Amino acid sequence: MPEFLPADDGRPGVPAEPPRPGGLAPIAPLGPGTLGRRLVVRMAALVAVVAVVLSTLTTLSTRQTLERSVDRQLETAFSRQDKYPKGGMSGSRPAPPLTLSPSLPIGTIVVVSDGKNFAANMRVDRNTPEDTGNSLSDPDTRKLLSLPPNGKHVSVRLPQSGHYRALAVNRDGLTYLVALPLAELDKTIAEMIIFELILSLLAIGLSILVVRTVVIRSLKPLNRLAGTAQQVSQLELSRGEVELPVRVSPTDADPANEVGQVGWAFNHMLGNVEGALASRQASETKVRQFVADASHELRNPLAAIRGYAELTRRHRDQVPTDTAFAMARVESEAERMSRLVEDMLLLARMDSNPNLQLEPVNLNDLLLNAISDAQAANSAYDWGVDLPEPPVIARADRHRLHQVVANLLANARKHTPEGTVVTVGTRLQGDQAVITVADNGPGIPPQIIDHVFERFTRADVARTRSGTSKDSTGLGLAIVQAVMEAHRGSASVESEPGRTVFTLRLPAA
Repeated sequence: MPEFLPADDGRPGVPAEPPRPGGLAPIAPLGPGTLGRRLVVRMAALVAVVAVVLSTLTTLSTRQTLERSVDRQLETAFSRQDKYPKGGMSGSRPAPPLTLSPSLPIGTIVVVSDGKNFAANMRVDRNTPEDTGNSLSDPDTRKLLSLPPNGKHVSVRLPQSGHYRALAVNRDGLTYLVALPLAELDKTIAEMIIFELILSLLAIGLSILVVRTVVIRSLKPLNRLAGTAQQVSQLELSRGEVELPVRVSPTDADPANEVGQVGWAFNHMLGNVEGALASRQASETKVRQFVADASHELRNPLAAIRGYAELTRRHRDQVPTDTAFAMARVESEAERMSRLVEDMLLLARMDSNPNLQLEPVNLNDLLLNAISDAQAANSAYDWGVDLPEPPVIARADRHRLHQVVANLLANARKHTPEGTVVTVGTRLQGDQAVITVADNGPGIPPQIIDHVFERFTRADVARTRSGTSKDSTGLGLAIVQAVMEAHRGSASVESEPGRTVFTLRLPAA
């Protein structure tokens, strides 16, 4: 049955995000390069663009409205000055001082010119007598006189008086110009821009906050799905009985939404994978059971063949030479097949029920005994040990571990030439005991080094002392790996021409 993780955030039915094995920390929803950050950044950019466009359009529209209002005021001021009896807006020749109408707004500029002579004045204060006014500076006057008298409203920036809206017309050979200040309009627009900037920043900040909240809530199911996938990825699926106890919760596997469809598809995939693995395991179990049964049934016939072959050895001087040779080969091959059957039975037991007798084992003593046995079996090799003090103690099955080391030493003896230096050593590494078996032989061919622990893998003639691998069953290293895995340890190999090192790791006592 699928197992679901406990609820998160106090909300029933919503599973907590599974822990991520292997030291992988959950990704922050808005971390660099994440979908959440890209969504937030793009939404903030979109809001910023919209805010800038709206602010610009609003500002331009408001400015046009205010300028039209100033234009109406400008026409009114022109009319008042034109109708003022002392305004100098009629006559044949302009002459200062130019008297201004008292009804003109503060800051109004009036200029009259015939092309050679001109009169100009500015309304500074309503308390100023109407016939005095204030003469305009020459730079400002020249700037105004440069405007075309076409009766159009134009904006002009005067060197000393600032920003103005002006209207100039030509009448009876004279140019008449009236200008109103735009200082208040500019101030209003500046305040409006500041206000719009503040509103835009608030809108961007609010959008980031809202989108961030929505994104984090929306991506939580994906984070939980990633956590579930991480859990599945840490399961050992290559061998043995496999179960997939984790599933995406029903809340995150609702096909009504996009994320739920991903969760539903993931659960469906896990179901198919679990079914396929179960079928594979059932098939492997049948094969292993067949091998175990066949090996067990072969033991008695092989024992009988070996027994009868040994009996004939006593009378081989009484039979023809070719018959004696044939009986010797029968005995030799029967013995080899017996070893193969015993190895297959051992692997079958390791697969089904290792039943190890675990106890504290002095690895120094075990390696000394193993190297002594190897020396007795063949003294043509340079056997050596590298043992620490104090001795390394491991929790292991003494008999099986001795068998593993003996297999590795026999492997070195079979696949390296005489005179090869073979060294066994041990050390403590954290909470693990490490055993190494190294030789300076020709090395393992690269094409098979990744398969040396698989069953019935044999080295080619390059690493076989006799030039043939017929004496090898191809199960020795498979037994090494099976026994080490039964100890909750591991076996590995590193090899290059002139150096091969097998490394065994198992829990220290």
